Amino acid sequence: MAKPEFDICVIGGGSAGLTAAAGAALLGAKVALIEKRALGGECLFYGCVPSKSLLYSAKVAQTVRKAGRFGVDAEPPRIDLARVMQRVQSVIKAIEPHDSPERFRGLGIDVVFGHGQFVSRAAFKIGARTITAKKFVIATGSQPAIAKIPGLDGVPYLTNETVFGLSEAVPSLIILGGGPIGIEIAQAFKRLGSEVHVVERESRILANDDAEAAQIVHNRLAAEGVQFHLDASLERVDGSAGAISAQLQLGGGAKKVIAGSHILVAVGRKANVEGLGCEAAGVEVNKGGVKTDARLRTTNRNIYACGDVSSHLRFTHMAEYQAGIVLRNALFHLPAKVDARAVPWCTFTDPELAHVGLTEQQAKNQKLAYEVHRAAFADNDRAQAEGVADEIAGFAKLVTDDKGRLLGATVVGPHAGELIHELVVLVAKHRKVADIENVIHIYPTLAQIVLRAAQARRKAYLTPQSKKWITFLFRLRGR
Repeated sequence: MAKPEFDICVIGGGSAGLTAAAGAALLGAKVALIEKRALGGECLFYGCVPSKSLLYSAKVAQTVRKAGRFGVDAEPPRIDLARVMQRVQSVIKAIEPHDSPERFRGLGIDVVFGHGQFVSRAAFKIGARTITAKKFVIATGSQPAIAKIPGLDGVPYLTNETVFGLSEAVPSLIILGGGPIGIEIAQAFKRLGSEVHVVERESRILANDDAEAAQIVHNRLAAEGVQFHLDASLERVDGSAGAISAQLQLGGGAKKVIAGSHILVAVGRKANVEGLGCEAAGVEVNKGGVKTDARLRTTNRNIYACGDVSSHLRFTHMAEYQAGIVLRNALFHLPAKVDARAVPWCTFTDPELAHVGLTEQQAKNQKLAYEVHRAAFADNDRAQAEGVADEIAGFAKLVTDDKGRLLGATVVGPHAGELIHELVVLVAKHRKVADIENVIHIYPTLAQIVLRAAQARRKAYLTPQSKKWITFLFRLRGR
């Protein structure tokens, strides 16, 4: 039998695939990287990068509107959506060289463009070329899931893959889906001058997050003018470009019609597995994508899968983490397993909502002995100085076990995505929140809210009876 051409062949040039390919090459492996479009994937072209760029432009517009609060008078912002989107594309162009074919070829990787498929358990064919490798990694990512709604195919609907290419004005936008993608785009377009409707089947937005924190985000967006239609399903869509109507079925049985110039579908994502020839490779595919074990091996033990194509936790940082697990298994035969217990995420609205570990409701559902300790941004001096404390009613919430070990945390407020990382370490390392109290936090910073939440646990245990014992044992003379 002929010797395989490569040590490892990575299929897909998104976050997971690029991390796996670069890591393998740096470790001395002979690597092939296959991508059908452009290196960089969803995150660079249609996800994290453009959405955060759009959100920042929207935040600038909102800052101008609110400037009078700070003693600075300004004219209402004049928004040119075409120029906003040009800036979004310029940010993509600035980052794109980091993921260029030249960079990866410079690492010694054989970069191949085109659509291919497995033709056997150990061979992948692309065009006239058949690539063989000791190990394969499927990292083909995901794409927007399109709901089967009568009439939707007859209107020019948007997804996250097309919305950042808009150049015309968007007077009114209907968004299907109240998850992170839908909610971020809702706030961005509202701040950029559009009327926005959000339609969500659930009774609340951001269903995977702490309910109390999600409500704060809801309240902020509603105060800015986003119109929510919760516990509602979309029955039919009609119209044409610039004049779209959507018929809703509300939870109580009533019907309602809303109108918009544009409609965006943000109801979830599906794994990119079609046309890969997984059956020929002996790779089982289920509803969620490629089936893997805890070591990210597929049903063909020489083929691994990582990132959106195999995970329900579809975050760029999770894809990069999983790529590292794959390399430890595929190259070094180490029994590395995915630990999803401390996976953080953040919805980058204003306020941001970040989370790691268990929510309060999850701890309750698991019948754990848990405690909840919290601190409010209203009591944070930096938040007061920057004028955000009174707008958001945000907080840091810590969920601990009865010994003080951190089980999970939620932060909703300014820069929550940055503040959560201190808490990620505690969840990952099974540490107690008392460890935070022993670390000096700079004053005045937003990070002090984490310290105050940790201190809240100690204060909760300082009961009148315990204070009596302290004053007695140490001969104190307090009242």
